[in-house]
Amino acid sequence: MHDPDSSGASVLIIVATAGEAARLADLPARVVVSGVGPVAAALATQRALTQAPARLVISAGIGGAYPGSGVHPGDLAVSSVMIQADLGAWDAGTFRPLGELGLSVRPDEPQDALFPAWGGAQAAAVRAGAALGPALTLSSVTGSLEQALALSARYPGALCEGMEGAGVAHAALLRGIPAVEVRGISNPVGPRDRSAWRIPEALAATRRGVEAALAVMGDG
Repeated sequence: MHDPDSSGASVLIIVATAGEAARLADLPARVVVSGVGPVAAALATQRALTQAPARLVISAGIGGAYPGSGVHPGDLAVSSVMIQADLGAWDAGTFRPLGELGLSVRPDEPQDALFPAWGGAQAAAVRAGAALGPALTLSSVTGSLEQALALSARYPGALCEGMEGAGVAHAALLRGIPAVEVRGISNPVGPRDRSAWRIPEALAATRRGVEAALAVMGDG
């Protein structure tokens, strides 16, 4: 049994699926399956934090890598910032994020749909041999190279795409708790060629990233 007062026990891990949770179940942290998408992830995070406090929230799972990111299937990406990349408005063919529209994800102060990552993210990335950079969240998986290139251009340095990270980060922010996204890369972002996906390797990379984050928490 893990010591409930250990550093890891105060870490909350949110994953979208039971398969992702199974690879993390023995770690000294609380693992919660949210279901898919930013809304499900935000609701699960809020509920879990209401039930018990945490010092860090990790959005963990597999995802895709953007063209030109230097990240490939089997690699690991750790977020420097989590971005809800489809939250905004299209105006004459140009995407405009919330900040440009004078809108906010918070009711009482300006906040674009960008959520800075936990201060230990860089140390965790180094420890795990991972890339560190922006992680994009979308409600629909990108299915074309054209869309993938457009997102990469809109968010320079974007590493990976998932469907939960910004939702987890948003809920954690409202509770004043740091968050980070850890993505094992299963495929390139773009046309969906399931035969080329490397899910076992991506799950192993995800675990490596979570273990590194727990180790950095322990060091701190």
